[in-house]
Amino acid sequence: MNVKTASQSVLRRKPIDDIEEESKHSGLFKSLGLWQLTAIGVGGIIGVGIFSLAGLVAHGSEDTPGVGPAVLFSFLIAGLASGAAALSYAEFAGMIPRAGSAYTYGYVALGEIIGWFIGWDLLLEYIAIVAVVAIGISGYFDAFLSGIGIHMPTWMTSTADEGKGGIINLPAILVCLLVTWILSRGTKAFGRFELVAVAIKVILILFIIGLGIFYVDTGNYNPFMPSGFGPVVAGAATVFFAVFGYDAMSTAAEEAKDGKKHMPKAIILSLIIAMLLYVAATLVLTGMQNYKDINPTAGFASAFTGVGLPVIATIISVFAVLSILTVMLTFLLGVTRVWFSMSRDGLLPGWFAKTDRHGTPQRVTWIAGIASAFLAGVFPIKEVADLTNIGILAAFVVVCVSVIVFRYTKPNAPRTFRLPLMPVVPAFGVLASAFLMFQLHWETWVRFGVWLVIGLVIYFSYGRKHSLMNPDSPRHKLADEPVA
Repeated sequence: MNVKTASQSVLRRKPIDDIEEESKHSGLFKSLGLWQLTAIGVGGIIGVGIFSLAGLVAHGSEDTPGVGPAVLFSFLIAGLASGAAALSYAEFAGMIPRAGSAYTYGYVALGEIIGWFIGWDLLLEYIAIVAVVAIGISGYFDAFLSGIGIHMPTWMTSTADEGKGGIINLPAILVCLLVTWILSRGTKAFGRFELVAVAIKVILILFIIGLGIFYVDTGNYNPFMPSGFGPVVAGAATVFFAVFGYDAMSTAAEEAKDGKKHMPKAIILSLIIAMLLYVAATLVLTGMQNYKDINPTAGFASAFTGVGLPVIATIISVFAVLSILTVMLTFLLGVTRVWFSMSRDGLLPGWFAKTDRHGTPQRVTWIAGIASAFLAGVFPIKEVADLTNIGILAAFVVVCVSVIVFRYTKPNAPRTFRLPLMPVVPAFGVLASAFLMFQLHWETWVRFGVWLVIGLVIYFSYGRKHSLMNPDSPRHKLADEPVA
């Protein structure tokens, strides 16, 4: 294959040597230290998983039986799959501290078309995650108002598909726009807010666990697995949404003060902290209240109300809203940085890669924020959660495969972290993630497939031609033109 043909191939790979030079001229500000990065990771992982999805999976829905206290196993299964992927992310983050995360890793290791698919996939998944969390916040906000005697009209607090007589989820829309505004203020201000908000979140969860232990009725643990092991595994595919977040944090690598050193540590620390809190919280939740009585959208609020502590339930609802905001911020940050990176590489129009005086890509920030508000306002939480999970699981498969390929094709590339037991750990990540993907409903696969087909059309009609890896790209000509 000659140079010309290789440059036009859909499998052309982005040279790792070009990445560091690009980062110097990105327009993004380096302002995040280790603990801010860890806070972003914890902020992205812990939130709706504890406050909403744990109750949803334990209680069950119309088409999915409740798993009861065995929701603990759902989290552990999801955590194992996520852990293998986290180690793969950590190795890549130590080599390539660049905005884009899985998109960039796939581009460098497996080629442009794979990188495109994962980047395109993440644009939808991260936006959908922001929407899911907004729906969860809306549930807690409604619970808080009910606790103080204020009842919002049903038409403005639920969607038509939920069967409650609702039309639109207005609180979810408003919180999406609020988070978009916070992120638009710049990474430095966002990092400070995230650090404080995550600290409040962890304190709240420790308070819930510490107080809830005194109200645990061991009789609620019997039966521990009321619907068998199958629904537990299916539940793992749903709560998988709750055990990633470090991947979105890794999209901020270019804004880290020392990305190669701090990113791997922050990824691993954030997942360990989150899993410890999840295990304790799920045991307390299902011990306080029979799984059949748990409110699937505001689990802990209903649990404390059920044991005669409505005031505590109200307090939890207030702080749950604040703490879940950090999840939205992390993933909205993620989608904007992936979008920015794809635009900078020429796969999407360069108009999206413009940054302002705060080092923030304002255009994609507001577009993504408004898109998430739309999803949150018109779709129910279960459908959006499943849509996010299939996309992230697909990204995990690509990253785990990429780290294996790159270890053997670029064995001498400098790595500040090397994952253990190569290739066993990433291979387990591939198998576990693929297995969880096949636990999702066929409708989720259809929606995912439609989105990827749309992406394929855009890539071949625009991205392949304008990619900076193409020597004939019109973007090269624009860069060479003198500034007026």
